[in-house]
Amino acid sequence: MFQSLHYRNFRNYFIGHALSTLGTWIQQVSLAWIIYELTNSTALLGIIGFCALIPQLFVSPFAGAWIDKIDKRKTLIFIQILLFSQAILLGIAYHFHWLTPSILIGLSLLLGILSAIDTPLRQSLLSMIIDDKAALPNALALNAMVFNASRFVGPPIAGLLLATIGAELCFYLNGLSYLMLALAVLCMKQVQSSIAKGNIKNVLSEGFQFVRHHEIFKYLMLTVFVLNMTASSYVALLPVYAKDILHGDEKTLGMLWGAAGIGSLLSSMLLASQKSFQNVHDKILRNILFCGVGLMLLALSASFLPLMLGMFLLGFGISTSNISTNIILQQDTPEALRGRVVSIYTSTRFGFDALGGLCAGLLASLIAPQNVMLLSALILLSYALFNWLRILPRIKKAPH
Repeated sequence: MFQSLHYRNFRNYFIGHALSTLGTWIQQVSLAWIIYELTNSTALLGIIGFCALIPQLFVSPFAGAWIDKIDKRKTLIFIQILLFSQAILLGIAYHFHWLTPSILIGLSLLLGILSAIDTPLRQSLLSMIIDDKAALPNALALNAMVFNASRFVGPPIAGLLLATIGAELCFYLNGLSYLMLALAVLCMKQVQSSIAKGNIKNVLSEGFQFVRHHEIFKYLMLTVFVLNMTASSYVALLPVYAKDILHGDEKTLGMLWGAAGIGSLLSSMLLASQKSFQNVHDKILRNILFCGVGLMLLALSASFLPLMLGMFLLGFGISTSNISTNIILQQDTPEALRGRVVSIYTSTRFGFDALGGLCAGLLASLIAPQNVMLLSALILLSYALFNWLRILPRIKKAPH
């Protein structure tokens, strides 16, 4: 399960990435809680989540073309310093009671733009710090396991910190965590970037053409789009479930996040132990169904245990589908194109996650949150049927 940790550069990255991701989750939960506590607005929750993620949809593809033309290691260090500054600004604004909706939206947009560069940059760096390319799938799964472990541990920690020392320290801790990753990357040795030739426009076009003409990649991107537009939309409504449906507090929100985190963590651990990542399309379909069932539980129940089960299924299903897709994409993409293909994936993954969260937040201001989850479940299950009848037969006939 931990074979890629034998490589020193990846080990440094792994530690820094773990600290950074834990800090990010602590900030995300803290920010969602104080927004809803201050404004009681589901629409604003959706807008803030949208602003933090929508740059992934529009900025990431251009970032991917840029990433393939630069020194990835030095750029990643610089981006961490900018992310540190954003987190500190958020803490200062909270301390002086400056967190108006306009400032929250502005800081969320800044975070989104930086993350749209940071996410594909981190992903594309992995192939350069693993000496044995056969260990790349394991490194990608471990990378995801860090994210999912933080998702499991971070929200309960955030709930405790919020209840004891307040949101301001959560933001400062997140800022410090970015510096830890910058230090880890600085300690790496002999990392060489493959530089793409040509201007940005041609480099960008080459990446899209590669994905468009690759039969399997094209359908994997479609699945990522539908899954994250529907299943991931629950994120925007979790504070509503914690406060209004379960009549809980910050700790309740942390426990709901934690249930999804357990599912995601188990998923990434299983994937890290897996030896082959070919012909995983049946597995992706099964996990789409898990997500559909999870959304149904959120739609039809107002009790703690069924909601926790629904969160677990969503965490497991979303994680398995997204990680499997990422591994297939990175395994089968040439080094010179990897930054662009990864950026198209992260653009689809997080951009439509943002659109789904925005739609969910706005719809929940008009109809009951449970009805929003029911609509998402029906769309996702309909796609699963379409996937089974139309997409899977074509993928199995496509050349690998």
